[in-house]
Formats: sequence, C-alpha cells, structure tokens
Amino acid sequence: MSKTSTILSHLKTDFSSGLVVFLVALPLCLGIALASGAPLFSGIISGVIGGIVVGLLSNSHLSVSGPAAGLTAIVLSAISELGTFELFLTTVVLAGCIQLVLGFIKAGTISNYFPNNVIEGMLAGIGVIIFLKQIPHAVGYDPDFEGDEAFFQSDGQNTLSELFAVFNHVHFGAIAIALISLLLLTLWPKIKPLQKFKFIPPALVAVLFGIVINVFWTQDGSSLAISGDHLVQLPVPDSIEAWKTTFKTPDFSQLGNSKLWVIAFTIAVVASIETLLCIEAADRMDIYKRYTNTNLELKAQGIGNILSGLIGGLPMTSVVVRTSANAASGARTKMSAIIHGILLLLCAVIIPKYLNMIPKATLAAVLLLVGYKLANPKMFWHFYKRGIFQYIPFVATFLGVVFTDLLKGVALGLIINILFILWGNMKQAYVFRAVNYKEGDIIHIDLAQEVSFLNKMAIKNTLNNLPKGSQVVIDASNTVYIAHDVQDLIREFYEIKSVEKGISVQLIGFKDAYDLENTQTTSVKIEQKYNVQRRRMEPITKQEE
Repeated sequence: MSKTSTILSHLKTDFSSGLVVFLVALPLCLGIALASGAPLFSGIISGVIGGIVVGLLSNSHLSVSGPAAGLTAIVLSAISELGTFELFLTTVVLAGCIQLVLGFIKAGTISNYFPNNVIEGMLAGIGVIIFLKQIPHAVGYDPDFEGDEAFFQSDGQNTLSELFAVFNHVHFGAIAIALISLLLLTLWPKIKPLQKFKFIPPALVAVLFGIVINVFWTQDGSSLAISGDHLVQLPVPDSIEAWKTTFKTPDFSQLGNSKLWVIAFTIAVVASIETLLCIEAADRMDIYKRYTNTNLELKAQGIGNILSGLIGGLPMTSVVVRTSANAASGARTKMSAIIHGILLLLCAVIIPKYLNMIPKATLAAVLLLVGYKLANPKMFWHFYKRGIFQYIPFVATFLGVVFTDLLKGVALGLIINILFILWGNMKQAYVFRAVNYKEGDIIHIDLAQEVSFLNKMAIKNTLNNLPKGSQVVIDASNTVYIAHDVQDLIREFYEIKSVEKGISVQLIGFKDAYDLENTQTTSVKIEQKYNVQRRRMEPITKQEE
C-alpha cells in the first residue's frame, strides 16, 4: 500500500481530529501572539504554516506545530530590543536556517537520550497545567492569555492564585456554557443513536451549541450573554488593502547586527528542544508506536520558520497542547495536522466574523478534558512500582513543569536522572569485601569492556580497600577503552600505593597506551610463588539494585 493511500485511509477520523485541533489552536494562536507583543494575525500565519507546510514535510503522525507559549518571553523581549517587528521577523528566518543546519548535522538524535520517565512526567505536568489554566476561562475570567504554560503569569498572578481570583470575576453565562459543553463532550459519544454520526466531533457540537445559546441570550438582553474578551477575537480586515497590511516582511538591512544572530540562535535552540520533546511525547501517545525521524523534523521546522518569518508569522515549534488534543481526539496520521492548518487558513479568511462568536468557555471545556486525560493518576502508580530510580525523576519533572515551565521541569528531571546514572556507575565496578578475602589471597579485578571516568571512584575505592600483603591481578584482556583518568589511577596504585601497602600487582591485557609497566616479570613471580584458585570480586550491583 502506498504512503498516500495509507494516509487517506483514515481521512474520516483525521478530519474529525483536525477539526478539534483547529478549534483548540485558534484561541491559542491569538493568545500567544497577544502575549508576545506581536500582531494577532502573526499567530494565525504561524499556525497555518505549522499545520500545512510542517505537516507535509514531517513524518510525525500526531505532532502539531504552531506558535509556542515557551517562546513568548523571548519574542516579547526581542521585539522590544530590536525596535520593530520587521527586524524580529529577520531573526525568525535566521532561526529557521539554523534549524535546517541542525537537521542536516543530525542534531535530532539527542531526543533518543530523553528518558521515558521525564517524557511521561512532562506530559502529566502539561496535563495538570492545561486543566488548571482552563478553569478561569471556563468561569469567564480571561486576563491571562490562552496557551500560557508558565506558573508565573503576565497578569501578576500564578497558576494557583488565579484559581482564587476567579471568585471575584464569576460570569454565570460562561459557567453555564462550559458545563453544557462538558456534558456534550462526555455524553455525545455514549448516546447510541448518535454513534452513527462518529464523523461529527463532539467538540464541534459543543462549539455550535455555545454559539447558539449565547446568540439567544444576547438577543434576549440576558445578563448571561457573553461578549468582549470572553469571545474569540480574530482580526477582521474589511478590505483587500486591510488584508495586505496583515502580512509583514522581514527587514534584512541589519544582518551585520550581532543582536539579530544572538536572538536567532536563542530561538532556534529553544524551538528545537521544545520540538524534540514534543516529538518524543507524540510518539509515546501514538497507539501504533510509530517513530518519528527527528532530524527530518528539525528540517521541516526550519523550513516552516523560514516561511513564517518571510510573510509575518511568529516562530513555531511542535507543541504539546495541540498534539495532545490531536491524539485525544483519535488522529491516526499527519493528515489531521494538515487539515487543521487548512481550516485555520480558510476560516480566518472567509468567516472570521463567525469565529468571533465562539465563547472561550466552550473551548476551555474541550481543553479541560484534554488535560484530564493527560494527567492520568495511574502514571504515578506505574512509575512508583518501577522503583525509586524511575519514580523520583518522574515526580521531579512533573512538579518542575507545573511550578516553573516546560523546559525547566524537563531540565530538572534530566539532571536527577544523570545523578542517578553517576551514582549507579559508582556501583558498577568491583568492590572489596573483607569477609571474602584474607591476607595472602590472590584477588582478581576484571575490568569491563569500557571503563570511563565515571568508574574512577569505584575503582579507587576498590584499590584503597585491598588488604595489605595481598596479590592482585588487574585484568584488562576484554577491555577496549580505558579513560586516561583511570589509567593514571592504576599507574599511581601500581607504582606507589601498592608498594606502601606491600601489595603485589599483576597487570594483564594492558596494551599500547594502556601498557603501564612491563607486566611479564611480575606475572611470572606471582604465578611461581602462589598456586591459588582464581576468585573474582562481585559487582556492587548484586548488593542492591
């Protein structure tokens, strides 16, 4: 079966998913543009290119690209520092070029080193963030922009304090629409007569009901009517000339300005890291367990950012919220991401006035369910059963993502994983046990195939704990690589420490650069003097794991 026919075979399901992602992406694109201090339409441009262009070029089946909340602070600062939006667009183009280079040098392979416990912790954290951030929007309190993922918000509140602030800004119309939307979203798939219409996503039904109910309240003059900031606010150009002004072009007149390159490099690095994290998360959510070519993904993102910068769009990444919504709504192939981009383009151009009738409370209900599905409490029990070395990095990543932001949370999880690896490496070498060896024994220390600097501490402790007057055979016959740090340690023990403690040392298999001393003479002496059965020291890992 050809690749095209495989994609089209799930068109019905992917169209439904793409529609849901479009509804979710619309306020996110606008909110992120607003928070970035950029023209609102620049967020839509980024979303369209992220959906259509990156969707076509990428081989990820679930990830969705667009403007990212993680870049808002960088974009806001860059526009302020450079003075014009046109100069900032130049940095977006340059960042895309840098990402292309990263793709060609295969920098995407670093995603293989993201541990599963960190990725799962990130997803659980994002789920909690989505859920908590949408509660204010569901009750009609919208000072924070849609798509914010940081704990500390631009409105002076934080994720938790905002939940208490909503009591002073309750809008009963928004609450009613959010509750009705939640009922429709949960009950629509379970009502048997309606199961014949699986191609109609419950999210679309909820949005249509929200619009109809609010229009009725507005015409009736009810106090429940929702208006202003509580509705989607897409720019509505009223003429061709007005449409033309929505597209900006980059100013390449200051390519020699070092600020441009510093900002471009920052955007490229942050966008690439967020993309790789999201791709790993998307592959974890894929029920078919397909893998994405991350180097190709970086190239696709680079081309997307180049095009976005050329026509006035924000920088983009693969984004977890839209990707999660895509997976939760049953997407099967990348057609859903492409369809979402096409819908963004067509609806923003043809029916922007009707899109501005959508209550944010309805879209908040959609995201509440997405967040609930991501933050599954079963994951905590799953990693708890796998042991402390899996559980602690998972929880640390989760807490870091919730109480700081995505990148800091992931960095915390990675650091803890690395510390555990270092600790584990200290326990991978051999250790002396006084209960097993006594003075006069011949003790064999067999080095592993690769001995890195991480093994230095374990080997040092082993050598320091050898009993006085013992005979030691250090065997590197099966060793391919020994770090210079370890070579120096063994040489120091051979030449100085062993003499001080009266220890006879035989070195076997140390060749070329590892030939620390002429070992033949020592070997003969030991073999002639002692005829003792060979005994191996046990690895630490057998003690406790």
